[in-house]
Amino acid sequence: MPELKMPANLPDPIINENAKIVLQRRYQRKDTEGVVYETVKEMFWRVASAIAQEEGKYKESSVKPAALAREFYDLMTSYRFLPNSPTLMNAGTDIGQLAACFVLPVADDIEGIFDAVKHAAMIHKSGGGTGFSFSRLRAKDSVVGSTGGVASGPLSFLRIFNCATEQIKQGGTRRGANMGILRVDHPDIMEFIKAKERDGELNNFNLSIGLTEQFMQAVNDRAEYDLVAPNTGKTVGTLNAREVFNILVQKAWESGDPGIVFLDRINRDNPTPSLGEIESTNPCGEQPLLPYEACNLGSINLGKCFAKGKNGKDSEIDWDELKRIIHLSVRFLDNVIDASVYPLDQITEMVGKNRKIGLGVMGWADLLYQLKVPYNSQTAVDLAERVMKYVQAEARSASKQLAKERGEFPTYAESTFGKANLGPYRNATTTTIAPTGTLSIIAGCSSGVEPLFALSFVRNVMDNDKLVETNPFFEAALKEADAYSGKLMEEIAKVGSIRKMDHLPEHLRHVFVTSMDIEPIWHLKMQAAFQKFTDNAVSKTVNLPNSATKEDIWDIYWKAYEYGCKGVTVYRDGSKTSQVLCTGDGDKKKEAAAKGKSIVKDRPDVIYGFTQKIPTGLGMLFLTVNEVDNKPFEVFATIGKSGGSITAKAEAIGRLVSLALRSGVEVREIVQQLKGIGGENPKFMKKHLVKSIPDAIAYVFESRYLSGERVDGEVAALNRELCPDCGEPLVFEEGCHMCKSCAYTKCGG
Repeated sequence: MPELKMPANLPDPIINENAKIVLQRRYQRKDTEGVVYETVKEMFWRVASAIAQEEGKYKESSVKPAALAREFYDLMTSYRFLPNSPTLMNAGTDIGQLAACFVLPVADDIEGIFDAVKHAAMIHKSGGGTGFSFSRLRAKDSVVGSTGGVASGPLSFLRIFNCATEQIKQGGTRRGANMGILRVDHPDIMEFIKAKERDGELNNFNLSIGLTEQFMQAVNDRAEYDLVAPNTGKTVGTLNAREVFNILVQKAWESGDPGIVFLDRINRDNPTPSLGEIESTNPCGEQPLLPYEACNLGSINLGKCFAKGKNGKDSEIDWDELKRIIHLSVRFLDNVIDASVYPLDQITEMVGKNRKIGLGVMGWADLLYQLKVPYNSQTAVDLAERVMKYVQAEARSASKQLAKERGEFPTYAESTFGKANLGPYRNATTTTIAPTGTLSIIAGCSSGVEPLFALSFVRNVMDNDKLVETNPFFEAALKEADAYSGKLMEEIAKVGSIRKMDHLPEHLRHVFVTSMDIEPIWHLKMQAAFQKFTDNAVSKTVNLPNSATKEDIWDIYWKAYEYGCKGVTVYRDGSKTSQVLCTGDGDKKKEAAAKGKSIVKDRPDVIYGFTQKIPTGLGMLFLTVNEVDNKPFEVFATIGKSGGSITAKAEAIGRLVSLALRSGVEVREIVQQLKGIGGENPKFMKKHLVKSIPDAIAYVFESRYLSGERVDGEVAALNRELCPDCGEPLVFEEGCHMCKSCAYTKCGG
């Protein structure tokens, strides 16, 4: 089909500075030298026109491609709806792979296992994420009939998948993300639960345990349950369900992994059970899929559906506008299925059979702020049910309309909809609440159905300058209450919340709550409210303060089951970086410490890092810092000509710092020792006085790894994993680590 010409009167999109940086980095097209040559306007038109062109395939379509392209363009550039990242990146390009999430089968044989590795690499290269169930793999030490040897078990192969992922760069934009799931009745379940107890293990995987209702009943009854060999179907042992659940909770308390999914509940909502059982989800857990299925996702910005009453009060949701957006978005996502070029024939076949789409929402916290409804209230929970019920009903209505124009999805007759004579429908599923970390930055709204993580925070900009950024609805409310000031914004940016600021009006502290202000029960109630009317699942994290107990997490996991969630992820603030010594390697460290010895980590064969140039009074210092799991592992300090005494001192300092890092000494402690050491020739650099070589090293470490924390105690440490791109603390929400400062995300979105 000929490319749709851009209209002469097409308006330029209004874009904020944060979105501009994100789009340039990840979405706008670049030449072979990495130079951006596509404008934001051209990018959105590329996507809108490529998706609208698919309309020409259907003679019964109610709209024309050219007119539809303009509607799609206006829909996206008004930030009322945005599709998932691969669609924004690849629509209208040679890559052409537009889906975000896939599930691949892992068969119990070497050919099947390494086919899955190869297929995952192809998907990651095209910009997608993958989910796997390792439940079909026979247990560790089981006999392998073809060779007479013994099996190495699911975890050994999971490490191979993790290593392969590390080598693949997704379309030049981000590392691949994976979900690994193991059924709770697999004989290797205990090893799997403990798989990430050491920080940095399996860093390309989210892990979840597939829980069954039989297991949950056994937990309730404090009973034993059977472990079943997947290759024979025979019971090979038993475990106490309550003890397993307790250890699962313990590990989640330590690091946030593993999460849990409720397999029986997921399969009750499987619309095509005749095609197979759902065993896994995509990386963030919101999209349960059959093997080789993919799903095209997109999100409506609820913050744009606010209607202010004529009297300035009686604010409500603009339901008519929401309906218009839903119907247009469903048409967009169904067209994406046809426009996408999938990396495997098996995926093309499965997608064509079921035509699943996942329309979700973002900007929920923004909508509540505008309505002056606290997130942690029954009013908000009831409204969530009402909103999602409407979204689901209208999405299905739109799917029915498309079925009249284009025909129902091919497996409709054997689906639960077909057997109940509820259709016809164009799509086997229509709703999913997916992570929107990057999309919400482009749209300038809150993420998914999460509460806001911080009302105000510091964002890195060019040349290491920092700007305080504030939620616009909060800022407007402060000004309306005559409480706004620059000094206040800086104060709020340090903590993110106003909960304890008694000098602010009570009604503001009541409405403008953030993630850490909210009791865990409200996180769960909100997730359950949206799940009630979502075909697939809801990406949501129950964020907890560092002081949360294991009993808190036990309660959350159990209530998630009682409330009807399909899974749940918890994250205790700072748990990954403050993790206590654990079993295994942890015991060795304790033993070594008792004997007065240290454990120095071995250096990997291949390691990557960065080199920073720092002017000092003794010459230009070139400091190379190599990292493992985004943390400093070794440093090399070079200054002046080789062989001189200054060079020798620099090398010695680098070696000692490297030894400290590899022995587990925290970056903050190293900075405390080196910062401020004086030299004979101090030198200014970007408003910072570099006093000596060790002071220069402290400057680099503090700037990159301790952003937001001054070692002199002026700002409290956030105790979180730091962004590898900008050094700001990462937050964990929607099942993924992401950076609110520069939009870096481990999972995409």
